[in-house]
Amino acid sequence: MQTYQDKQREIKEFCIERLKEIADYNKEDFKDMCTSELHNEIFNTDYYIIGRYQAKQWLGADAFDCIGDIQEYENLHFGECHTDLSEPEQVVNMWVYVQGYEIIDECFEDICENYLDPQLKMEVA
Repeated sequence: MQTYQDKQREIKEFCIERLKEIADYNKEDFKDMCTSELHNEIFNTDYYIIGRYQAKQWLGADAFDCIGDIQEYENLHFGECHTDLSEPEQVVNMWVYVQGYEIIDECFEDICENYLDPQLKMEVA
């Protein structure tokens, strides 16, 4: 069973892979892209997990920690919680969105420094 930290690592790996795909598709403009646009593209245009059963399995023993993170984020940003916390699929996908918000800048810099720059050097050579 995945731990809370394993889930965070999984989301970070997912973010990095999606950023690589976006960078491969749009190399010239990638470094000028806004991380909020990238966050929206990666974490808000599709579901991370589809299905109630799959969501319950994925949340496991960390369900209440994830719910707490969602409540904290939504209360801070919206003044109240809007996510239906009784629906595991909504909890997973909102928690992934929140995690993405916290890691997008770090992942973007990682891609620019460790993935995109070496590619550009190879193309110039």
